[in-house]
Amino acid sequence: MDLYLGIDYGTSGARGVVIDEQGKIQTEVRYSGQKLEAPHWKSTLWSLLAEIPEPLRREIRAIAINGTSSTVLLCDGAGEPVAAPLLYNDGRGAVVLEQLKKVAPPNHTVLSATSSLAKLLWMSQQSFFSEARYFLHQADWLAFLLHGQLGISDYHNALKLGYDVEALEYPEWLEKLEIPIQLPKVLAPGTPIREIRPDIASQFGLPKDCLVCAGTTDSIAAFIASGAESPGEAVTSLGSTLVLKLLSHTRIEDARYGIYSHRFGDLWLTGGASNTGGAVLREFFTNAELESLSQEIDPAKVSNLDYYPLLKAGDRFPINDPNLPPRLTPRPAAPREFLHGLLESMARIEARGYELLQNLGANQVTRVYTAGGGATNSTWNAIRQRHLKVPVVASENTEAAYGTALLAKAKASNHKDAKKFT
Repeated sequence: MDLYLGIDYGTSGARGVVIDEQGKIQTEVRYSGQKLEAPHWKSTLWSLLAEIPEPLRREIRAIAINGTSSTVLLCDGAGEPVAAPLLYNDGRGAVVLEQLKKVAPPNHTVLSATSSLAKLLWMSQQSFFSEARYFLHQADWLAFLLHGQLGISDYHNALKLGYDVEALEYPEWLEKLEIPIQLPKVLAPGTPIREIRPDIASQFGLPKDCLVCAGTTDSIAAFIASGAESPGEAVTSLGSTLVLKLLSHTRIEDARYGIYSHRFGDLWLTGGASNTGGAVLREFFTNAELESLSQEIDPAKVSNLDYYPLLKAGDRFPINDPNLPPRLTPRPAAPREFLHGLLESMARIEARGYELLQNLGANQVTRVYTAGGGATNSTWNAIRQRHLKVPVVASENTEAAYGTALLAKAKASNHKDAKKFT
């Protein structure tokens, strides 16, 4: 039996899903820590592999990994990080935006304080940069631990580095920055890179010819898992952040609003990511409180509390402003009313995002699938449907790791559906 492993690294944990040729889940494993800190990325990967039952490990033919978009790090020639990685929402790149604007096309995706390129340019001005040889995304580095070849990425992760996903090359304007670093070689997501390192295969009982594939980002993996496949269908990931992806005939790029498009076969996945979302909810409520209080809320009733729920200043989409202040007042005495206001406000932000995409030329939204931890909150989903005015349905599978496993299977087995994912 041929099996395929997808691994998902998020902000609050890591998950692994093993599927068979028919896409049926054989096992699921997860890292249960409250927060997945960068120093634990490697140990978590080994823990996930070890938790997969040994008989299944012996049948895994391909592995792919997704990571959070624009979570990046610098490595030396041996692949060791030379400084702490910068996470997806790190906005210190704001100080180099004026420099970037001098070379990048107007309203390009990289013209954001949190883009991979803005982070790289900021890193290039730090003292530790002299020790670095490679610039990698989270998924790139984790895959390197398995296959041993540095400097490989995929064009989903490389989009915010400035890679031209239409021409499939780095643009000439990028060279004008003259950053002395090895930029990753970019492959189509899911492309087999090489066989797993022999020592890793031996340690975990994996086949010696198990392929390690180029990865993707967490939100695209969630889209693949959802079952959405027609233009006009969208996926909202309700995880730590709020991520919108709309399948469209038209490519939309506008850094003014934090909008970008990923290549997806002959179509485009257009959308953006807001810093609002589950991380804000968990700041004020436990999981048990979220569940019990949500059941007390009437989703048909409109909350007039107008929040912009953020943990700290700055958002990326639909308002792209690194200094945007959180708005969490007035706060009612009743926790139920406060939660209602938060859920209502997040639904407004989501609706505003899809409306913006359509106004800029993307396909009209016909259906919204829901992925991420928030997908199980029926009250939130009902509030969202009231704002979105289209059917809001659960994804066929809500785990991004499942989508990543499908990606590994499609390419490694030359599956007939491989093209539509990449």
